[in-house]
Amino acid sequence: MKQIKTRSYSRYSTDAAALLGKLIKLGRKERKLTSQNLADRAGITRGTLRRIEKGDLKCEIGLVFEVAAIVGLKLFDADRTSLTTHIGGIDEKLALLPKSIHKPQRGVEDDF
Repeated sequence: MKQIKTRSYSRYSTDAAALLGKLIKLGRKERKLTSQNLADRAGITRGTLRRIEKGDLKCEIGLVFEVAAIVGLKLFDADRTSLTTHIGGIDEKLALLPKSIHKPQRGVEDDF
């Protein structure tokens, strides 16, 4: 029988997901959207929306970001233009760093 591994998350991650879920729910209610209406606009089921609003860390991040965008929740406290600028700046920094990181190799022991 195959054993199912359960993933554990840090307290910070669970709290951050819970906060994001509550902010999404608040945004939905402030815009007077029903859960079904928001789910339809996002192309998801009401059950998935409920999981997102409860901060379920197993929800696909793209779905969570899309729902947040639909309710007008600004992520990273930036507008679209500023996000694009930040992405460009990070790309420039990444270009200066090695493409991959390898474990340090043990030095050759040549003490005879």
